[in-house]
Amino acid sequence: MISRALADRSDALAAERVPFVVATVVRAQHPTSVHAGDAALVLGDGTIEGFVGGMCAQESVRLHALRVLETGEALLLRIVPEGGEDPGDEGAITVANPCLSGGALELFLEPRVPPAQLVVLGDTPVALALADLGHRVGFAVATGREPAPHDAAVVVASHGHDEEQFLQEALRHDVPYVGLVASHRRGDAVLASLDVDEALRERVHTPAGLDIGARSAEEIAVSILAEIIASRGERPAAAAAGSAPASRPAPARTAVDPVCHMEVVVTDATPTVDGRFFCCTGCRDAYAADPERYATAS
Repeated sequence: MISRALADRSDALAAERVPFVVATVVRAQHPTSVHAGDAALVLGDGTIEGFVGGMCAQESVRLHALRVLETGEALLLRIVPEGGEDPGDEGAITVANPCLSGGALELFLEPRVPPAQLVVLGDTPVALALADLGHRVGFAVATGREPAPHDAAVVVASHGHDEEQFLQEALRHDVPYVGLVASHRRGDAVLASLDVDEALRERVHTPAGLDIGARSAEEIAVSILAEIIASRGERPAAAAAGSAPASRPAPARTAVDPVCHMEVVVTDATPTVDGRFFCCTGCRDAYAADPERYATAS
């Protein structure tokens, strides 16, 4: 089971809206240094907190945990000391780890990615309905606070109160979706008053929401949520909008260890020499002792 310290760390990361993966050993064959129930947290920079095996096993866990963060889908990872890799069934994969000295390991990799943040300004019926429905479709909803760079969407529904300030802040923070609840005429007037470049001004959705003939506050809220979800593909930064999770880490940079041929994640802590990267110091030292032997390695 996950330790109290790791559980507290997990809660702290979630509160800070930091994406991470919980890696839990579900089966371990002898001889091995880990046991079923051992766990670790893997952060987006490849840092592993906890224990799920030695250095070589950790490299496989690190690589596939970061891929789980990219996809947002949980994975059952089986690490074997020899034999070929097997894509396995959906949601499971087997990887060969030639450096593994113990028996096979099976780990469950579960991504913990914070929900997209929706900021709503105003206490109007539309604002209240939008905050209520936003929670139901999976947003983390904040009301009243100023926009921030990590927000997925900002909707101003205050009927004149602090509209310009909030819209300008949202645009300057490059929030993927920025909406203003207003009529066409008033919306145009508000946009004209914004102290931002024309390119940013054109990013504001006003009247906010898809044109579905909405009349009630709840229907307008539905149309706005639909527009947020539909806008996810409009620009790369918008991938965090809608009911999808918050922004995930960029794909990990990887390299192939020229000694054992493992695929490894390249971080500041990855052993390296001559521009090549290694799963552990043992492989690095073997290469340094006889680089010509591995010169043709891929």
